[in-house]
Parts: sequence; structure tokens; C-alpha cells
Amino acid sequence: MIRIEAATLEQAYRDAASSLDCSVTQILVEVVQYPSSGFLGMFKKSAIIVATLKKNQPSSQDDEEKEQPSQQQNIINTTIMPESFVSDQDEDEDEEELSSGTQYTADYEEDEQIENSLIEVASEVEEKINTLFGHICFDIEHICVSVYDESTLLVEFKGSDSALLIGKEGYRYKALSYMIFNWININYGVQLRLEIAEFLQNQEEAVQRYLVNVCENIDKDGRAQTKILDGVLVQIALRELRQRYPQKYVAIRTTRDGLKFIIINDYHS
Repeated sequence: MIRIEAATLEQAYRDAASSLDCSVTQILVEVVQYPSSGFLGMFKKSAIIVATLKKNQPSSQDDEEKEQPSQQQNIINTTIMPESFVSDQDEDEDEEELSSGTQYTADYEEDEQIENSLIEVASEVEEKINTLFGHICFDIEHICVSVYDESTLLVEFKGSDSALLIGKEGYRYKALSYMIFNWININYGVQLRLEIAEFLQNQEEAVQRYLVNVCENIDKDGRAQTKILDGVLVQIALRELRQRYPQKYVAIRTTRDGLKFIIINDYHS
């Protein structure tokens, strides 16, 4: 167990992982003090955490020591040349097919392991998030957590009072999304798709309708920019435009007032 003090929580997490010689996802953290910028430079507080290494999590040094023999064996296997070469084309093809099949099996097993690992993470997150929100006064159903894709969890809030978690102009949605994302990303290394009373789905549909005219301008002039987009809308639009125009430069721009919009144009050589 170590005590870390830093200017920000992010830096504290990184320092703890460095001190314990592991990744951030392999540590358990208790926040003793949250950072504060204070007032006019006074009463400023730094972030203080207490971190421990998760049980059954070897350090990166141990991992390297465990991996070293297999790496040496691979070097030996690849550097020793056979005494003679087989020139028969059929045998070469058989070996290639065997190698391809072995690689396919290995990839399939690796994908299956990742999927099973994500399912376990989803189950653990579901249990913990229902324990947490079981104490609120809102009437919501059991919160469902499932695997959305290979790196993302889908968290769904439903129930008669679930819409109250969205808030005016989605301010509660943004706050919940920020908190839940930081929790699962730091602890499990996964992304978040948060759905509350079909709010995200409705926002995606609204953005897709709006982007019709934007895409027409891009197809006609080769470039365009969106209107000011708030919160989750700018992220949805950014994803949609990058998927549709992978060959173009698509980026978020911020005004002096902190408002955000997206520009789309050609890459400059």
C-alpha cells in the first residue's frame, strides 16, 4: 500500500502505477482528497490517493520474467535453419494451410477470451452499479450492463423516473456519463455507451438528420463546418462524419466562449 500526492487525480493514478510497477488497471485506489484549485490561488488542494496492487495481479517485471523464456524459445525456433529444404510444391501448400489454420484457431481463441473477459466485467459492473443506484429515490428498473462491442460496455437505465436522470439540456446525463466512464475506464480499461430512457438513441437520430445538409455541402464543395453542438452531440457528429469521410480532415474546433463545432476539409500536403 502506498500513499500518493499529485496535482491531479490522473497524475496520482499514473504515479501510483509507476511506483507499483504495473498498469493503472491493476491497482485498487481509495481517494483520500480530491484536488481543488482554491480561490485566487489560495486554499489550493492536491489530489491524495492510497493505492494497492490488486490480488493475483503480477507486476510488469514479473510478466517480463515469465515471458522471457518463451521469447528466447521463439528466437531459437526462428533462427535455427533446417539442414535441407523441401522443394515439393504440394508439401509447401500443406504447410501453409496448416500454419493458416493454426493462426485462425489462435485468433479465435484470443477473441473468445476477450469476449469472456468483457462479459465478466459487464457482470461485475452491473452488480456494483445496481448496488450504488439502489439507494436513490428515483423509481428505476434494474440497470442492465452488457457488451456493446469489443471495447465498450452498454449501460442502460430504464423505469418511470429514468428520464429525470437526463436533466435539463442533458446536464445530468453528461455528469453521469463522465463519472461512470471514469470509473469503468480506470478500473477495467473499457469505453462506455450510456443509454437513459432512449436519450442517446434520440440524440443520434437528431444528429443524423442534421448532418444530411452538412454532407451535401461536403460532397458539393469538398468542405464544410457544423453549427455549434453541445455535449454528447458533438461527439456523435464527430464519429458519424469520420466514418463517412475517412479520407478527409474532421476535427472539433472551440470558440473563445468554449463552444464547440466541427470542421471538415481536405488534408493539406
